Amino acid sequence: MSAPEALPLPVEFASAPLIPTEPVGACPVCRAVDFAPFAFGYDYESRTCRNLWRFVRCAACGHVWLDPRPALSTLATIYPPTYYAYNYASQVNPIARRAKEWLDSRKMRRIVASLPRAPGSFLDVGCGDGRFLRVMESRGIPRSRLFGLELDDRVVRPLADAGFQAFCERVEDCSKIPDGAIDLATMFHVIEHVDDPARVCRAVARWLAPGGVFAVETPNLDSLDARLFHRTHWGGYHIPRHWSLFTPASLQRLLADAGLTPFAVRFQTGHSFWMFSFHHWLRYEGRPMPRLARAFNPLRGLPMLAAFTALDIVRATLGARTSAMLVLARKPA
Repeated sequence: MSAPEALPLPVEFASAPLIPTEPVGACPVCRAVDFAPFAFGYDYESRTCRNLWRFVRCAACGHVWLDPRPALSTLATIYPPTYYAYNYASQVNPIARRAKEWLDSRKMRRIVASLPRAPGSFLDVGCGDGRFLRVMESRGIPRSRLFGLELDDRVVRPLADAGFQAFCERVEDCSKIPDGAIDLATMFHVIEHVDDPARVCRAVARWLAPGGVFAVETPNLDSLDARLFHRTHWGGYHIPRHWSLFTPASLQRLLADAGLTPFAVRFQTGHSFWMFSFHHWLRYEGRPMPRLARAFNPLRGLPMLAAFTALDIVRATLGARTSAMLVLARKPA
């Protein structure tokens, strides 16, 4: 499978830079070197660059990753100051924000219920503006035991000044979290962003206390919308910021290889992936329809957001595999 000839550079990308890349060359999960092209696409969401990107799939374990991927020196380009995770509260419709906060609180309640006792410490990898740190603070954990990692010092500094243990570091480089000190660690849509997910999981496993739980939420390639928009427009690709894409089986293997015991797979609402898929398809496929596409922007299109959220709540309740999965793994006591 070569780069599809019918995937020309959209005109909106003409002024975007061509950024440096680096090859990966081996599967991030099993280290096999036999792989084939899987999908292609552009940065449809943010238009930070004009590179045509390629996902490949491992012939040995089926894992999918971006290869080549952006060079580490380009992180400030592909994660601009306007990136939604850095300005979540100001970019999302207030009604949608309250609904998201309700879903997040519901998710955290279920995660905490999986622990044998109430957690006394918490780590959020990719803490953004700290909303999950505050959720756990409301459950009684002091700020001195609430840890967060994020890549932008502009969002980390206010959290650190407020007394949270927030650090502007990559997991792979962090040495400020004590080994065996964390009762609950979360990575909500972060594992797909890192360059070495196996190393990241080993680091978190080291930080966990015996019996501690690691909750990982990430896009699910084994889902209906991933199959429908497989060629280029699937919202879960989040090109070029998603570097690894998992199925339930490949993520559980990754966690088990890190010495953890996966014990639950739960399917969450993948409304933003549905919406971005339709947004990209309407805006960039064939005859562009940008006005209609705007209705499918999950940061703005409230009616569609409500519809796709309800759709996935019903689908998950009925046992369907949605495009957002949450895998829980425990460190052996």
